[in-house]
Amino acid sequence: MSKLECDWRSEGHRYFPLGMAMRKEFGEAVWKISVDAHFSCPNVDGTVGTGGCIFCNTHSFSPGRRMGLESITDQIETGIRQLQRRHHVNKYIAYFQPSTNTYAPLDYLKKVFEEALNHPQIAGLAIGTRPDAVPDKILDYLANLSQNHWISLEIGIQSTKDESLRFLRRGHDFSCCEDAIRRITERRIRLGIHLILGIPGETREDLLRTAKIVGSWDLSSIKFHHLYIVKNTPLADLWEEGKIQLPSCSEYVEMVIDCLERLSPETVIDRLSGDMSPEYLIAPSWTAEKHRARQLIEKRLIERDTWQGKFHKMD
Repeated sequence: MSKLECDWRSEGHRYFPLGMAMRKEFGEAVWKISVDAHFSCPNVDGTVGTGGCIFCNTHSFSPGRRMGLESITDQIETGIRQLQRRHHVNKYIAYFQPSTNTYAPLDYLKKVFEEALNHPQIAGLAIGTRPDAVPDKILDYLANLSQNHWISLEIGIQSTKDESLRFLRRGHDFSCCEDAIRRITERRIRLGIHLILGIPGETREDLLRTAKIVGSWDLSSIKFHHLYIVKNTPLADLWEEGKIQLPSCSEYVEMVIDCLERLSPETVIDRLSGDMSPEYLIAPSWTAEKHRARQLIEKRLIERDTWQGKFHKMD
């Protein structure tokens, strides 16, 4: 058992939670502020495709655009004011979240990333992107930036199964993901990934294979999402036609735990389930109960007498 695993297990956790990781990294609580730099996406602008991923409604993932904010600094200031009403926090991570946040000329990336880092209360950046939008020159820049700043590059892997990636209309295959992971890891950039659990057609064997693969990567963090239905998406059309089924909350809980058991105990669990604004959500209804899903996962971990990393490198 590594010292890090000893630390989180000694505090009564059965997985390595984000809050604890932030306190260990920065010596205090740190929260994320979503910012929108008005990036596009190669799966929308015609480079890869025009319809976007099957689950994606760009407005539902763009709080900055919905509020009409312009500058990165304005968005950060607004986010700080909102969070400080509920939490006593002094440091924040600027989370470049909507769309594909490395899909732009390098000069523009430098402008928006460094504007965020220049804010006195920003402790680092989390940058969400796609595996087909991380050319070497941008990774070289982020690697250099990482030498003096906390930088996390979050890659939407979603699945390791090519059939699932085609269903999701991602516009890339899994070999593209593997190539991106290799090049990011070689540059020692802090790496996070996103996975979607409950994709139609995926079996438990598929899930365990995915968990084993990502458990072999040098990940700093992982976000688990369940597949949920958002208004005005191709996935919503399939749902309304009765062509797909979604896992129940209890089924999803088992999926998450199967994955946790096979991850490295040093990988931070950034998210256990997805969430969505009620104005956009169609199904499943339990998406709105994010805290309940986490509580059920933690309860089931105890019932199964298991924990993150229990089967890491053992299968």
